[in-house]
Amino acid sequence: MAKLSSINKNNRRIKLSNKFYQKRSKLKKIVMDKKLTLEERFKAQQKLAKLPRNSAKNRIMNRCQITGRPHGVYRKLKISRIALRQLGLQGKIPGLVKSSW
Repeated sequence: MAKLSSINKNNRRIKLSNKFYQKRSKLKKIVMDKKLTLEERFKAQQKLAKLPRNSAKNRIMNRCQITGRPHGVYRKLKISRIALRQLGLQGKIPGLVKSSW
């Protein structure tokens, strides 16, 4: 089990990124638009820099939903490899069989 503080920190980042998603995407479109003047683009860049750092999408860590483990997480299932194996051994995931030879 991961530290509760790191799990909570990641949850705060998810909430912040959802909150500022619209504003951030509008400012990014302005910054990337080459048709606008350099001054307008620079002002948009400054506004973007003033937004909270943790509101960026790439600050979010991919964590296991069960244990909070940050590494070895399957994106599709949102479960770590270890939790997946345990659930498979308990027979809670249909179609998953532990191989042995």
